[in-house]
Amino acid sequence: MQIKLFFHFSLLILILFSGCRQGKEPSTGSASQPSGSVPAPSRDFFQEIGTAIGLGFVHSIGSDDLTNIIESDGGGAAFFDFDQDRFIDIYACSGTWLEGFSKSTKPAELPGNRLYRNLGNGTFEDVTKKAGVDGPWYSMGVTAGDFNNDGYPDLFISNYGPNVLLKNNGNGTFTDITKRANVAGGKECSVGAVWLDYDNDSYLDLYVGNYLEFDPGYKYYYAPDGFPGPLAYDAQKDVLYHNNGNGTFEDLTEKMGIIDIDGRAMGVGAADYDDDGFVDVFVANDHTLNYLWHNNGGKGFTDRGTMSGTAFSQAGEATVSMSVDFADFNDDGLLDLFVSDDTYCSLYQNLGNGIFSDKGIAANISMAAAQFVGWSSSFVDYDNDGDVDIFKTNGALKHLYGHEDQMFQNEGEGKFRDISLELGKYFSEEHVGRGACLGDYDNDGDLDIFIVNLNSRSVFLRNNNGNRNNWLMLKLTGTTSNRDGIGAKVKLTAGGRTQTAVKKSTTGYLSQNDHRMHFGLAKNEIAERIEIIWPSGKVQILENIKANQIMEITEP
Repeated sequence: MQIKLFFHFSLLILILFSGCRQGKEPSTGSASQPSGSVPAPSRDFFQEIGTAIGLGFVHSIGSDDLTNIIESDGGGAAFFDFDQDRFIDIYACSGTWLEGFSKSTKPAELPGNRLYRNLGNGTFEDVTKKAGVDGPWYSMGVTAGDFNNDGYPDLFISNYGPNVLLKNNGNGTFTDITKRANVAGGKECSVGAVWLDYDNDSYLDLYVGNYLEFDPGYKYYYAPDGFPGPLAYDAQKDVLYHNNGNGTFEDLTEKMGIIDIDGRAMGVGAADYDDDGFVDVFVANDHTLNYLWHNNGGKGFTDRGTMSGTAFSQAGEATVSMSVDFADFNDDGLLDLFVSDDTYCSLYQNLGNGIFSDKGIAANISMAAAQFVGWSSSFVDYDNDGDVDIFKTNGALKHLYGHEDQMFQNEGEGKFRDISLELGKYFSEEHVGRGACLGDYDNDGDLDIFIVNLNSRSVFLRNNNGNRNNWLMLKLTGTTSNRDGIGAKVKLTAGGRTQTAVKKSTTGYLSQNDHRMHFGLAKNEIAERIEIIWPSGKVQILENIKANQIMEITEP
């Protein structure tokens, strides 16, 4: 184990150049911004400020009305720092009008995806056209990863139709290299996707979850439902692409043992749930059992969904699963899972030895969650008290009916409490929520939330109060491992309490959270010990790290 002593010397420099401030009051911008351009903090814990700060994104289904299941499934968003200026930017996905698919007149201006650059003063600017990332595509989700290890995050966009890989040129623009990279797929409807280095060769591979064989001519369904459900259509097989390290990928799905017979993939996530050093994949399937693809030493995968207890809900049913996230909610050092669905949702506690137990009811989550249809869900320490809470977006399945979003606070001892209405007036509003990404957009130490609402305006929730407690954020850079450090496990001890987390790619539904790892420290001003286990197997130890900073850590 190696100690990076030079970080103690460089803390001040890191803080100055990261845009991070030492104070705990929410940042409302810099002196150079126009007066009043960023709303002053209200009394609400989370305050909606999207339009005011330049986030005018409006998602579109491409039609006047919701008429099919494909239109119902988008879209996602990602926080990622595309220009490496230490402020996270936003990429948001939308549907668009398609001939022969959309049941409406073609609009004069086609809707599409958007890239918003964080100006570092609390506001954003739309740089979509300049960056060359607008489409036209009927997009579902997005995941960011530096697949070529050049220091700039690239974008994979999952679509209804061919997918897209956009290479970050490092100068504010992107190049579509899908054809050369061989990751377009065909006519599938790809929904969730995730970057992971499944064989630990330092290059990010790609798992793409495909949904169903949509037939616009199929009309046999129960009229009040609005349109046929997912089981009316044949499932499409998922795909695992291996990164060859030369800008191309190879489809190794069948060779690696991934046999997807009847899965209709929605959300996809990846993490090493059993601590064997190799990243596993969870697929949240719609109306059919979920997959937990166990990574057999980088040489193949075996589905352990049923035997692990994660294929079905606590009622023994295959649910309308939407998204998955990994975290250690009970501080036992083992990664647990939260899977959102259209009813009770599932909190899978990791019991060790590859076995999970659904604690959704026992944790007081299921009954509150069942009032709504859940889509994107993420573990998040929204108040920096040192344990992970759960944020969940909600919205109707087959109609443009809004639901309130929810925040479940971790009360300790395996219990959660729905505290949504205590956090501000936003949580009394109804929206048709889909994807959401969480991250610290203003580098003030607490996590903000960007939400994509189906066929409607997006929402941006600024966290006004989370940084009243202390915090740390870690930006990992791999050397022997993949440059993003995806798959790294971090154990942070503060005040005698140890938190365990992993560096992830996709999080929640079709979306990706802040690439920096966030830890709430409660009232502790020092992290006594940080242990990082890199995907390469290297172990790095940092000691006595001061709170309230964004720390950049390079693999030794």
